[in-house]
Amino acid sequence: MQDPQPSASHFIDGAPVEDAAGASIDCIYPATGEKIATLHGATSQIVDRALDAAHRAGPAWAAMSGTERGRILTRAAHIMRERNAELSELETLDTGKPLQETLVADATSGADALEYFGGLAASITGTHQQLGEDWVYTVREPLGVCVAIGAWNYPTQIACWKAAPALACGNTVVFKPSETTPLCALKVAEILKEAGLPDGVFNVVQGHGDVGAALVADDRVAKVSLTGSVPTGRKVYAAAAEGIKSVTMELGGKSPLVVFDDADLDKAVSGAILGNFYSSGQICSNGTRVFVQEGIREAFLSRLGERLEGVVMGDPLDPEVNFGPMVSERQMEIVLGFIEKGREEGARLASGGGRAPREGFYIEPTVFADVTDDMLIAREEIFGPVLSVLSFATEEEALARANATPYGLSAGVFTSDLTRAHRMAKGFEAGTCFINHYNVAPVEAPFGGAKASGVGRENSRAAIEHYTQLKSVYVGMGDVEAPY
Repeated sequence: MQDPQPSASHFIDGAPVEDAAGASIDCIYPATGEKIATLHGATSQIVDRALDAAHRAGPAWAAMSGTERGRILTRAAHIMRERNAELSELETLDTGKPLQETLVADATSGADALEYFGGLAASITGTHQQLGEDWVYTVREPLGVCVAIGAWNYPTQIACWKAAPALACGNTVVFKPSETTPLCALKVAEILKEAGLPDGVFNVVQGHGDVGAALVADDRVAKVSLTGSVPTGRKVYAAAAEGIKSVTMELGGKSPLVVFDDADLDKAVSGAILGNFYSSGQICSNGTRVFVQEGIREAFLSRLGERLEGVVMGDPLDPEVNFGPMVSERQMEIVLGFIEKGREEGARLASGGGRAPREGFYIEPTVFADVTDDMLIAREEIFGPVLSVLSFATEEEALARANATPYGLSAGVFTSDLTRAHRMAKGFEAGTCFINHYNVAPVEAPFGGAKASGVGRENSRAAIEHYTQLKSVYVGMGDVEAPY
């Protein structure tokens, strides 16, 4: 196993930087509870240094052609793929997610983003509109310094999802990882530097919420992009609004997954597993309210129970293991509290329901049946391996209940009737919808939420709009008339 202790806590202006005066941040391996690294949060001097580096590097980076910028991002993608094994191991140590998962879903997804936006960089252009002899053209210009704040569930992927479009558009970035998973973003910074990224263009600073608040409030910052919970999003959004800063908010949800009685049962169960137990349930877009039509409810529960017998819990570094721990002891306690509340409110426990009998922060995959809309487990984001099954009779009922939430990140439907599937997708109040699949997030597709689940979009060409500002230029070719 590699030594996860980094050479320094931060990466600023193209080099590792340490300041032991910052508060200690312990990195805990969730599978054992063992401390595997210690870092330091950013002091005010570190924050200022990172923002200054990003501000100074901006003009030269923006002046490069899109082709030149794209070449660097593409080179970084190739390096990331070559080092996928070691990056995946570090992701597992950082988060506790099984190596079986991180090998295919984390650094690889980050590399996809770098490659996609590297290829797109040269095509970021404006428009031309002829107006008789006069004409108007538009230019897409970078915003400037972008602050990106990551969540703890996908530290490598999120760093790349935010950095790739920002850098492709000519912005510079200061990235703050979650203090729970601080290790992976430093590797992303090192790889970008090795690929030829100029010093100061991508910087990493560690810290808790106070560091994020200092970054967001700084006048040098033009854009804030957050992946996190809805309560955190409200605070960051309000702080960014003080400075009239652009924002992208990728927040949480309580997403519905609707299974009709004509669905392929095994495919629907697979979708429910992907939408509830992958990453031990720690995915913002999870479809944790599984609405199953009355006629197949018991068959669905039975098949789901059989499939959960395939769970292999153990050391996440073991390639045979497919189910890992919660990211932290605190998150484990939060999820166990929700499970207890589900019992108290009268939901029927069909599977799991407790802490797994082993060291580390493991919770058994848990399924509640006979869940009603008013129960806490059907209303609040749990962010753990807890699936709630609710039954319904008609399509109209399913859609109305699916939308009866302040959140709107994702929604899914399983049915063999594609006309109905498209009706449901049209009716869902959600930014990211799935038909006969769940929780796939290719870089080519926009990702983001509606209602309280977020603002803006990540991935795809749509992300370019959120990392550029549009300038219009009117060109007069003839006489200029005036009233006096």
